[in-house]
Amino acid sequence: MYESHFGLQEAPFALTPNTRYFLRAPSHSESLELLLVALRQREGFIKVTGEVGTGKTLLCRLLLNELDKEACTAYIPNPHLPPQTLYEAVAEELGVNVADCKNTHQTLKALNQRLIELAMERKPAVLVIDEAQAMPEQTIEALRLLTNLETESTRLLQVVLFGQPELDASLGKASLRQLRQRITFQTRLAPLNKESVGQYIRHRLTQAGYNGADLFAPSAVRVIWKASGGIPRLVNILAHKSLLAAWGAGAGQVARKHAMQAVRDTESANSVGFLGARL
Repeated sequence: MYESHFGLQEAPFALTPNTRYFLRAPSHSESLELLLVALRQREGFIKVTGEVGTGKTLLCRLLLNELDKEACTAYIPNPHLPPQTLYEAVAEELGVNVADCKNTHQTLKALNQRLIELAMERKPAVLVIDEAQAMPEQTIEALRLLTNLETESTRLLQVVLFGQPELDASLGKASLRQLRQRITFQTRLAPLNKESVGQYIRHRLTQAGYNGADLFAPSAVRVIWKASGGIPRLVNILAHKSLLAAWGAGAGQVARKHAMQAVRDTESANSVGFLGARL
């Protein structure tokens, strides 16, 4: 729509997670490094939490890409599953033919055998679960039992949980204290600060093919930072609408008024409660 007007090759602020657009902002970069170090040290459970829109799914995909050559990974994007289905999903992801398994016992036996094979090949097995706050309590407990699969010297399965803050509340239950005690590393994704929001916008524009002077005026970036609270998903929405407003007005740069127009058109940004304040 506005791409040719601003010299872009593609839309820079799409909401679909794309690892090419990942910005190594402090919180996100540190979280990725912590995950890689912890997994390479063969830690058991690792937890990553963050508010909606902070980039958990993108970080999850980056982690899977990083692990692609050094580990066998199982990815569960929707863990709202009963225990038996979780076992089957993990087994399938790791290459087990679950069609031959007639019950839970056989599924776990086949999965355990597969994990032993991977251990003999010196290839770590890593289970990555996105949206982990959606897991029923019984399934969370089943996940703990799954990590009991180990040899005398080797942990056969490592688990990374990505979830919204509600995951902390779920794991805080007394009935799940055994799993909570197994979480050896945890990190929380923080919103972007003002400087990082500016870097984030410029980075995405560059990745989309822009190579001119700053397309967003500093005052526009400030508005987007304030209205979004530094949440990347909201930054994307507001930046996209700001470009639309500037394009519609025939402007060559996104000014404060265009960003304010985007804020007024975005209910989730309006709820931040800064409208009417002096920016």
